[in-house]
Amino acid sequence: MYLNVGNLRCGYGARMVLDGFSLSLRKGEFLAVVGPNGCGKSTLVKAISRALRPAAGTVSLAGRDIWRMKPRELARQVAVVAQETGVEFDFTVEELVAMGRLPYLSRFRRETEADDLAVRRALEATNTLGLADRLVTGLSGGERQRVMVARALAQEPELLILDEPTAHLDIAHQVELLDLTRRLNRERGLTVIAVLHDLNLAAQYAGSMLMLKDGRRFAEGSPVQVVTEANVAAVYGSRVRVSSHPEEGSPHVILLSGERCRDERAC
Repeated sequence: MYLNVGNLRCGYGARMVLDGFSLSLRKGEFLAVVGPNGCGKSTLVKAISRALRPAAGTVSLAGRDIWRMKPRELARQVAVVAQETGVEFDFTVEELVAMGRLPYLSRFRRETEADDLAVRRALEATNTLGLADRLVTGLSGGERQRVMVARALAQEPELLILDEPTAHLDIAHQVELLDLTRRLNRERGLTVIAVLHDLNLAAQYAGSMLMLKDGRRFAEGSPVQVVTEANVAAVYGSRVRVSSHPEEGSPHVILLSGERCRDERAC
């Protein structure tokens, strides 16, 4: 397995959000992590990316403990797009995306043509090349999110972690971003972990899904196995109908009105 999480205990202070959690991921897999607010999704990706040190347990990448790796070495393998994308300084988009090349630079090594090419490819892939000279502080939330994805791609990682990547994007850019992510996964073998709130997007794009509830694994497997009416009711407390996407064939969730349910006394 490429990524192994073993008996992880992780949280904030005395409160353990994940307790005894384990996960294995094959190289080249596209995993969507879903579940209600507060279930441990972001805590899990923080632990995997070394943004949060666990109280116990292990996280290994290609057989190596991530906490024994040098930060520069880990950054060449793992890129993260976090929920919060605040940038307080007046960097241009191109300058910010070029920061994704920092793991490859040193005091004695300046940017090369290969670095410039990696930045340009990342800008083109995320449809942000036209924003290259704009200040990041002047971008909309959706534009900024795409730029942060471009910076992550400029790292040329083997594992891309996306924490709510579509939160600030309109429908067109949601599809554009996830199309790009799936294409990189399929064509380049990029391993992807994406935390997503939208079950339909998660089921449509990911090859496998992990559904969390109260910091524990509730369901794991293919989208068809995970996104069921019973699972959604148990985890989210919502009545839904699950059908098939007309083109993709993936599970498609239709939320049923709670008011209508009570009126018909069908709950």
